[in-house]
Amino acid sequence: MTDRPVDAAAFIEAHLPVVAVPGIPEVRLHRASPASGLNRLAARDAAGFGSPYWAYPWAGGLALARHLLDHPQIAAGRRVLDLGAGSGLVAIAAAKAGAREVLAAEIDPYARAALALNARLNGVEIAVTAEDLLSGEPPAVDLVLAGDLFYAPDLAARVLAFLERAARGGAAVLIGDPWRAALPLARLRLLARYETAEVGRAAPVPSGVFTLAP
Repeated sequence: MTDRPVDAAAFIEAHLPVVAVPGIPEVRLHRASPASGLNRLAARDAAGFGSPYWAYPWAGGLALARHLLDHPQIAAGRRVLDLGAGSGLVAIAAAKAGAREVLAAEIDPYARAALALNARLNGVEIAVTAEDLLSGEPPAVDLVLAGDLFYAPDLAARVLAFLERAARGGAAVLIGDPWRAALPLARLRLLARYETAEVGRAAPVPSGVFTLAP
């Protein structure tokens, strides 16, 4: 461990190559490879470096991004919030689909660094907030997107409550998830199903795009 400050953006640019997203060739991202040395980054910033989920595209986000690009009318002209945005795949897809404004909410500083690089790489503008929005009232948006946020029961409960508040305020809600155990299926309606190429999986992963049930 060192006292030198870590330049997350410089590390990502130097060590995470730019690749097209599997199944979504319209979007390119900085993505970790076996040679990226994320363990070295973690060692340099033991206090600030969490799980590097942001370095890879996950199944729910892949499904949600593909759905937005296949159906651009969902986001076109609308104010969009990407909740737990990671490195920006879903937010970028919303911007490419013609969203009027895209706000990406992400509390991890390394994810935010990757998100800024990826937005610039894909030629889109995305506003970013580091605020944890889940405990408060949703911002004034027309569409809320949530990919891969139902992986733990307590987080799932907070996310669902936030999405329900957003829906009561008039926002449409879309969720991308590969049927993880904490996904509240009784509260959701399936809109579309995709076979996604999640990193680390030998076979495609079935993933759904859901909305809140009436």
